[in-house]
Amino acid sequence: MFVSLPFGIAAALLLVSAAAVAQDADPDLPERATSLVVYGDDPCPKAQDEEEIVVCARRPETERYRIPKEFRKNKDERGSVAWGARFDQLEEATRYTRPNSCSVVGSWGQTGCWNMNIRNWSSERRAMQVERNSIP
Repeated sequence: MFVSLPFGIAAALLLVSAAAVAQDADPDLPERATSLVVYGDDPCPKAQDEEEIVVCARRPETERYRIPKEFRKNKDERGSVAWGARFDQLEEATRYTRPNSCSVVGSWGQTGCWNMNIRNWSSERRAMQVERNSIP
């Protein structure tokens, strides 16, 4: 009896959801809706037929050719990272494709694994030195 109860509840939920999916869309809703951003005194375009809804958001003329605000937030400013550090990041990102890389795509992969271990060891030592120097 206790085993059939969850199956009964699941079957009832399945039937209710199937009935909801089977319903037709509301015939009173328009077939097409358009959202636009207009700038300055530009007119909002009119709907081409009565089945279309046009929604316009108005922004000032000074914003017309600007990058949108959500894309303007640049977390990594140009001057915040030295070019040498950027070079190191790029070099590390493409290292697996070059000779002496520890991967199957680069040539001499067996020696690259040894070099990778040495690089990791030296970067860990540098991090330990920085940590040791930062303690008063």
